[in-house]
Amino acid sequence: MSRLAAPLVAMLAALAIAPAALAADCPRTTLGDIEDEVMCPVCGTPLELATEAPQANRERAYIQRLIDDCRSKDEVKQALVAQFGDRVLALPGDEDSDFGDVLVYLIPGLGVVLAAGGIVVATRRWRRRGGGGGGPAAAAPTSAASGRLDADLERYDL
Repeated sequence: MSRLAAPLVAMLAALAIAPAALAADCPRTTLGDIEDEVMCPVCGTPLELATEAPQANRERAYIQRLIDDCRSKDEVKQALVAQFGDRVLALPGDEDSDFGDVLVYLIPGLGVVLAAGGIVVATRRWRRRGGGGGGPAAAAPTSAASGRLDADLERYDL
């Protein structure tokens, strides 16, 4: 009996180690790691924020199946683009090159710089035209207006 037990134990040990070996070859990614980088194609919000949309739940299930099939993060994103189109990615240009990622941050930054420059130019022109002096100089009040003002102040006890 001991002759059969040793090979049987060896086979059981090999079967127990096989899933661990397969898991070691599997790229490590999680649903949470991908959720913040993809969008719900129906509601247009990041998948991590689309909690009650049925389409978002189907997309999560699809992503989880891809992860369970040992797909890497990039492979999952490529599969999502193939399934839903480019609008599923949170960052434009995410699947092809880093140039799209640069533009996503460069264009708003350029807009802020141009707006600040416009404010500086407008402020300088306004000051050159005399806009900073509080408006045109007020004429001295006439004696009639001064008398009415004094009467109003006495009436209100000010």
